[in-house]
Formats: sequence, C-alpha cells, structure tokens
Amino acid sequence: MIAAFEGWNDAGEAATHAVEYLVEHWDAARFATIDPEEFYDFTTTRPDVEIRDGDVHTICWPENHFHFTSDAGHTDVILVRGIEPQLKWRTFCAQVLDVAEAAHARLVMTLGALLADVPHTRPTSVFGTSYDPHVIEALHLEPSSYEGPTGIVGVLHAECRERGLNSASLWAAVPSYVASAPSPKATLALVDRVSRMLGVTVSMDALELASTAYEQQINELVSEDVETQSYVHHLEEQHDRDQTAVATVDELVDEVERFLREQ
Repeated sequence: MIAAFEGWNDAGEAATHAVEYLVEHWDAARFATIDPEEFYDFTTTRPDVEIRDGDVHTICWPENHFHFTSDAGHTDVILVRGIEPQLKWRTFCAQVLDVAEAAHARLVMTLGALLADVPHTRPTSVFGTSYDPHVIEALHLEPSSYEGPTGIVGVLHAECRERGLNSASLWAAVPSYVASAPSPKATLALVDRVSRMLGVTVSMDALELASTAYEQQINELVSEDVETQSYVHHLEEQHDRDQTAVATVDELVDEVERFLREQ
C-alpha cells in the first residue's frame, strides 16, 4: 500500500501528485473510498460546488480513494490518495489499515514532502525512514528518531506498529523559497524512488518535462531579486559541498524534524 495525504506532510503537493501519477500510469482501478462525514470539519475543509452537464449542481466532498493495480511488476499495489482529516484520526487510520490487512499488504509506505533549505537547481533529495529494523535493512532506510508534533502520516505509522504491519516513509525536499508552488521535480523524485524500490519501470517523460519547465520558471523569478539569487547561490554551494560528505541524510533528517516542529 502506497499512501499520500494533502496537508501537513505534502509540501509542493509533491506526495499526492506522485500517487496520482502512479494511479494514471498504471490505470489503477478505484475500489473503495472513505465517507468524509465523520472525519472533517467542513468549515475548514469545505466541499466544492461544481456544475455538470450545463446546469446540474454537484457537491464534491473531501475524498480519500483507494485504487488497485496488478501492473507494478511482480507486486500488486494499493494506492491511497487522501486529505489529512481534522477529526477522529485513530478511527481514520483504522479504516485505512483495515483495507491493508484485508488485502494482506506486506508493506504500508507513505509519501511525504517537506520544505527545506535546498536549491531548485539541484536534484531533489529523497530519503526513507522506518521504525522496523527489518524494513530498514531490507529497503536501505534510516531509523526514525523523530520526537515532536506529527501529522496523519505519523499516526498511521504508529497504528501500523500496533498491528504488526511493516511500514516505511519516503520524504522529498522542496525549496522553502517556492513553498506555494506545486513541485513536479519533487514528485518526479518520489515516483523514481518508488519505482526503484518496487523494481519496476515507470515512464516519467511527462514529469521530466514538467520539472524542466518548473526549474526554468523558478530561474526567471529568482533572477528578478538579488537577495534571492544570493540565497540560492549559497544553497547551491552548500549542496555541492554536502555531495562529497556522508552527512547528507542526517542533515535531511534534521530538516524534517525542524519542519515538523515549526508546523
């Protein structure tokens, strides 16, 4: 099961867009959804009104969808794309993991993205964490030692531990100076890491084109401000120095911890 949720853990919408991309790439079939009534404060996460067929008004409620594909190489995959709820987190996570258990999922993997001091001109860093020593060893991840505020992803992993389900989390770093813009570059990095972990080939041409356009647009914006130019240049130098050091993963873990606490 691969899951991503809008909100706290989805900087640049990179994680949810990664799941959406995989759903489309594998033409995954929707087979379940979670009724939003119990889990959302609709004054905060408001439903939308849409006009269909010219004059029919439809209410679109917050959606959490489950899709299934058997086209991911030798592995069947459930893809979950949702929105972090405001209410009843334990009940919400129980519903997600009931599906995982009913399908005999061997691993629950969440995707996330965080704002970090990284330059948009360099490859997006992605790292993985887990609480389970066996998962850490098998997938070459880092042990999770984070303490502090958490989001729905953290609660989901805690529930996985309670149920004895293997779980892991992948995080992509998004430049903090373009926080409000969707980041196809971070989405590309997550999709690439997932495909390599699953041992499958995923066509990423569309994401690569979108990433190139994204980088060009940010270049234009940065060139209009001397201070931002200087800041990006500093981040580039720092990134290039870190490439020769082994501390990169530790520094990114520190970035995640700082980001989560500040949120």
